Amino acid sequence: MADTSFRDLTVGAFVDALASAEPVPGGGSASAVAASLGGALVAMVAGLSQGRMRWAEHAALHVEIAETGRRLAAHLLDLADQDAAAYAGFAAALKLPKETEAEVSTRREAMRAAARHASDVPMETLEACLGVVSAAESLAGRCNTNAASDVGVAALLAEAAAHGAAANVLVNLPSVGDEAYASEMTARVQETLDDIERLAAKAHETIGAGHEREPVRG
Repeated sequence: MADTSFRDLTVGAFVDALASAEPVPGGGSASAVAASLGGALVAMVAGLSQGRMRWAEHAALHVEIAETGRRLAAHLLDLADQDAAAYAGFAAALKLPKETEAEVSTRREAMRAAARHASDVPMETLEACLGVVSAAESLAGRCNTNAASDVGVAALLAEAAAHGAAANVLVNLPSVGDEAYASEMTARVQETLDDIERLAAKAHETIGAGHEREPVRG
């Protein structure tokens, strides 16, 4: 698996890899892939809304969201690979020798650096999830009504992925050995989750009520 990008696997092969006893792919990669599906869905809905007279006043939004959704979907697949690599880096640091004082010191610093990277990657996933939910919220009430439920699914996928990514950030922070960094990252995680939940709730409310909305004003 180390030399294979998850984007090159079939869905079945990725699921089989996830179900195996190997530690990667794990929850971080699964979260990124789930959010990638959300990005793809918002791109799909934007595409299904383009060229429809009923939604012509939202044409610029549809073009923007189609591009944004594809970009986020691709970025999140890259993050799935990066998450697996980050875990592998931390696992490698754990296996460093610790017989002498110098080796113990080298191992500790390697573990701290690897743990920081293993926190930074899911933080980037979490922020990409915010992008997916924001795109979904923008589309809600401004897209092809036949695909409105798909917007809701996109938001749900990104919400779940965000909580998964957040958990992966937080679990690594104690190993970083930097209280200021841990405090800053914890605050960023909570702020980002709050934004995601707020936007997702707004999207679900709009979709559930069947409301049509005014165009987004620049």
